[in-house]
Amino acid sequence: MRIAVGSTNPVKIRAVKSVFSEFFGDAEVVPRKVDSGVSRQPKNYEVISGAINRARRAYSSDVDYSVGIEAGLLEFPHTLTGYLDFQFCGIYDGENIFIGAGPGFEYPPRVVREVDRGKEVGEVMEQISGISEIGRKHGSIGFLTKNRLSREDITKIAVTMAVIPLINEEIYRE
Repeated sequence: MRIAVGSTNPVKIRAVKSVFSEFFGDAEVVPRKVDSGVSRQPKNYEVISGAINRARRAYSSDVDYSVGIEAGLLEFPHTLTGYLDFQFCGIYDGENIFIGAGPGFEYPPRVVREVDRGKEVGEVMEQISGISEIGRKHGSIGFLTKNRLSREDITKIAVTMAVIPLINEEIYRE
């Protein structure tokens, strides 16, 4: 099976390869640099749109599926900051999009304040953590959970959730 990923981020590539290999056997993953079509720091529906856009833009006839992954802030009541961060995954088969999401978590208030002023989450978390290119490593979640979870872990969850209709075609295809 051949899968295009709408990103060159090694975390996303490893997560996709891991999940597709687990469910479908040997998986060849092809990274493709594509534009998400959303803000540099997406919020709310833009997060899901970014995942879908990446999946569609990475697709070509030489792959079985294409995958787009996007993380961002979604408004969420009863939180300290009013937002939770979620990873979304879109899988495209040339006709249909399948969506999955990873677990949500809250950033420190300083992060959200800086994002509201125009910065990206990664920029602020690099300042707080002292880790350069944090999003290409264990991610903010790695830092915030004291390395109990990594960005790859939560990305794999989002990809797995999007794979569900593919591994259960008999009950999803009507």
